[in-house]
Formats: sequence, structure tokens, C-alpha cells
Amino acid sequence: MAFDAGELTALLDGRWAHVRNQVREALDGVDLAPADDLDTESHRARTLEQLQQLAKTGVPGLGFPSAYGGSGDTGGSVVSLEMLPGNLSLMVKSGVQWGLFGGAVVALGTERHHERYLSDIMSAELPGCFAMTETGHGSDVQNLRTTATYDPESQEFVVHTPHEAARKEYIGNAARDGRMAVVFAQLITGGEGHGVHALLVPIRDQAGNPLPGVEITDCGRKAGLNGVDNGRIVFDQVRVPREALLNRYGDVAEDGTYSSPIASKGKRFFTMLGTLIRGRVSVAGTAGSAAKLALEIALRYGDVRRQFGRPGSADEVVVLDYLAHQRKLLPALAKTFALHFAQEELVASLHDGPTDERAQRELEARAAGLKAITTWHATRTIQTCREACGGAGYLAENQLAQLKADTDVFTTFEGDNTVLLQLVAKGLLTDYKDQFSDLGTLGLAKFLADQFVSAMFERSATRSLVQRIMDGSGKDDILDRGWQLEMFDERERHVLDGLGRRLRKANRDNGFEVFNRAQDHVLRAGRVHVERQLLEAFVGAIERCRDEETAALLNKVCDLFVLSTIEEDRAWFLEHERITPRRSKAITEAVNELCRQIRPHAVDLVEAFGIPRQWLTAPIATGAEADRQEELRAYERS
Repeated sequence: MAFDAGELTALLDGRWAHVRNQVREALDGVDLAPADDLDTESHRARTLEQLQQLAKTGVPGLGFPSAYGGSGDTGGSVVSLEMLPGNLSLMVKSGVQWGLFGGAVVALGTERHHERYLSDIMSAELPGCFAMTETGHGSDVQNLRTTATYDPESQEFVVHTPHEAARKEYIGNAARDGRMAVVFAQLITGGEGHGVHALLVPIRDQAGNPLPGVEITDCGRKAGLNGVDNGRIVFDQVRVPREALLNRYGDVAEDGTYSSPIASKGKRFFTMLGTLIRGRVSVAGTAGSAAKLALEIALRYGDVRRQFGRPGSADEVVVLDYLAHQRKLLPALAKTFALHFAQEELVASLHDGPTDERAQRELEARAAGLKAITTWHATRTIQTCREACGGAGYLAENQLAQLKADTDVFTTFEGDNTVLLQLVAKGLLTDYKDQFSDLGTLGLAKFLADQFVSAMFERSATRSLVQRIMDGSGKDDILDRGWQLEMFDERERHVLDGLGRRLRKANRDNGFEVFNRAQDHVLRAGRVHVERQLLEAFVGAIERCRDEETAALLNKVCDLFVLSTIEEDRAWFLEHERITPRRSKAITEAVNELCRQIRPHAVDLVEAFGIPRQWLTAPIATGAEADRQEELRAYERS
């Protein structure tokens, strides 16, 4: 099967193709190679230099308002970070500087902050930190314990760390380079707390020395990302002017009067956090890019590396021709495509902005779910690629070991994945509850009756399906896109219905215990919801494909994603009579056949992602490796 590689790249580049091309061109000729072989201090210094080099390309200005020298392209700024998978220390430091620190000033600040700081943030003249996480509270942001108490006499806020649990922990840019931090603290005026707010707090002078009352310590060497200077910050009665408060959602007058356009403290808190999801979206995109890079290395190596031979043949077999090797890499490649298309939709939703509160909630849940699934996928895929490359994959020069070390923390920063999937499920349950709010007694009875009829219909349909399989008339049903969509949709609805029934037992006295006992169910609900979204995004992308041969190949890749997902979760589908044992075996056979059909195009497929070539440095992934393998075969033949 021939396909148009250019058409596929254009489809993958999507709405922000111009940004991807801009970054590719900007990186060409600029030395941003990773410096992981250096000692920690040298690595950090080199990463800062690279950050400053990157600032000169103009790429970091994409996400900042045009009124202050940026491009006002929120989606483009996220996509630009996706293009840095070969130097993840630089990517993370860029994300801290322009996504978290700069993004918080844009989203939570007002004109006075934008006028004063954005230019220096974009140019990296003002290196900054995002000081949210504390030693005692990571995911539970609402209960942070750092305080910012307003003093009306001096018209200053007093920022203070009341005890060790309130120490700001693991803060990027803090240990070495940051001069200012966006500090999240409990805002107190006149003895009354107003919840978590953000303030701009200087932490170092121009010479790099900590300011009075600011204690900074180094988190030390980490498993990866050692070009990023993570540190801890403690504040001892540090005073900042009233204007330091990022006051878009809450302000304090000179006399200490607090005001906010959002009356509810809880709603105000979640609105503030909702404006900061760009970092979470960026982590998902970058994790996906790291998986793409790992797959390109492994697939290129597998396409030339030979082991063992066929009986009667002097030539050894290319390892990617083995089904076991295909099984390792090609389902992961298929899921990477699904995640890419879903990420493109998420970035578009972020860029266009939600139209109402419900859309905002859906955006936050989608960002949380995709970040969790993508980072777990990256961790698993990079490990699989390392194993697929044998001992060569363990060598530092072949990149996989560093990719594994650098991305491992992605599963827990910008939100612990387990907590994020619970957030997804919570959103689903809210929507689920809303379905019942106006039903009344008769309506609820009708709903339950419909559920019973639906369940009976499903069992009947399953029996009919079994019969069609047994007589051979339905052997291709598993490749029917409608059936696939229905399987994913039915699984999600069934899991959510079951979870809803379990949680209805909760009351004021046992609410925590009921929820705690159902956490496995909660996490499954979040996961299957995201997997349904992945499939829908994949289908939408295929529909946008203009070239028939390319669309046909993508359909096979999508089939592989669907059927390998069902195969992995076959216990659920069998237990709930969505498939029969016979169909389960047919799915496994289909996965094997799809791997065989996709195998000749594997390298071209992964190359279509368009990762900038300067990031592909592994010797086993270059043409030199193919030449070396040919020399070895020639030597053996002689």
C-alpha cells in the first residue's frame, strides 16, 4: 500500500502547522543539544544559556498578548513546547519560565503586571518560578498553608511560611536562576481568610543572592531533568507591596477591603486554577512527543537490526519482521497517533476558550484525563522501546535511557495522574447527576425501565452476534467502525452507571468510606472515558484526510489502536458479555494481522510526526547503523 507521507505530515501538523515549521526552522543551526553528560552545575548553566538562545528566536513569545510584544497564540505556544522532546531539561525550564511563571502573570494578573513584567519574562531577562506545591500539600492546592497577610498601615502583604509543611517544594528555577516567584498563599485581610491567591514575590537580587527573609535550598540531583534547578523556598515575614497581588479574580483596597468579581470562595478558587491548565496541556503534548522520539529510534533500529535466520537461508531476519517485535512497538505507535489527534483537539479547545462554565469544566477534565493517559503511555512506551533495542537501548548515546529518566516525573507533576483521573470521573458524575435533577419520580422510574430494556437488548444483541460469528457471516464485524465506537461508548456508559449506583449509597456519615471503596471504579471510569475520546479524535482525523491511500493506512492504524485496547481490557468485555470467547480470539488474530500489514510502513509512519531532525542523534537510529549492519553481514558471508 502506497501512501502520501507529505499528506500525513500535513494532517499531523494540523492547525498549527505554521508553528511547527517555525520551530523547525528556528532550531536549525541553533545548538540546543542536551547536556546530560555534564555535572549538575554545568548542566544547569548550559540549560539557562539555551533558554536565552531560545528566547532570541521569538518562539517563546507566541503565547503572550500582542500588546506586549507577543503573538497572542495560546495554542501555538503549547505546540512549540511539543517540538523540544530531544532536550527535556530545556523543555521543562521553558515551560516553567513561559508557561507557568509567565502564564500565571498573564492569566491572573492585570494591566499593571503585564506592563511591568511581560517583556522581561519573554526575553528571559527576568527568570521566574511558579511556587505552588508545598511539602505538606501537593495535589490539595486549596489547603496550602503559606500565608499572605495584608498590613493596611504599610499597604503591604506579609508572605510567611508558618511551619515546615508550608515550605514551597520542588520549585523549578528556584535553586539557581529564579529572581521572582508567583507564590500561591492563603490571602488574609482584617483577620479573614479569602482562600488561595497568587502574588509576585522577588526572591533574589540582580547578583543572584537570596533577598532578606527568603531562604532557598537546593533539591539536589534528581533521576533526570538535571538541567532544571529545582529548589525549596521558605519565607520569613517577607513584605511585598499591595500591587504584587495578581488581582484579576480578587483585589485588596488600600484599607484592606477585599473584593472579587466572583462571590463564592470555592468557585473563585477553581476559576483561578482553571486559567492555569496550559501547563497540564503542555505536559501531555511533550510526553507524547517523547514517546514519538523513542518509537522512531526503536523502529529505525528494528528495521535494520538482524537476529537469527530462516531455515535454509544464510541471511538473518530483520527483528521488526518478527511478530513479537511488532507486538511490542506497533500498538504503542497506534495509540501514539490516537493521543496526537486528541491532543490537537485539546489544544484547539484551550486556544479558542470555553464559551460557558460547563465548557470550562469539560476542558479542565479533558486536560486532566489526557495528561494522565499520555504520560503513563510515554513511560510505558519508552521502557518498551528500550527493551526492544536490547543492550544498545541502554547506552546513553542512544537517547532512550535519558528519555526514560527525564519523562518519569511527568506522571506526577502538573497533577498526580491518579488524582487527575479522579477529577475526570468527578466531572462525569456531575454530568450524570444532572441527568436526574429534573426527572422527578415518574421520570426516574422511566429511566430505570429504559436501563432494564437496554440491558436486555444488549444481551440479545450479543447472542445474535455470537450466532453471526459462528456461521461465518459476521467475521469482519470487529473492523466495523460503528461497532468499535459502540463498544467504547457502551463500556463507558456501563462503568459510569455502575459507579453511580455504588456512590448513591453515600451519605454524610459514610461518604468518605463509600468513595474510598469505589476508587478502583472511579479510576476505571476516568480511563475508559478518555479512551473513548481518543477513538473519536482518531476518527475525526481520518475524516479530514484528503488522500485515499493515506486514509486507508490510517484506518488500519486506528483499527490496531481499537482492537489492541479491547484486547488489553478483554477481561471486562468478556465479563460483561460485550464479546464472546470466540470473538476475543478473533480480536487477537486481527491485531496480529494488522501488525503484519502496518509493519512495512512503520518507519514512514513515525517519521511523519516531523520531530526536528536535530533531536534524533542515536547512532542506532541513523543511516550509519544500516551501513554497519550491512558490513557485518558482508564480513560473515566472507
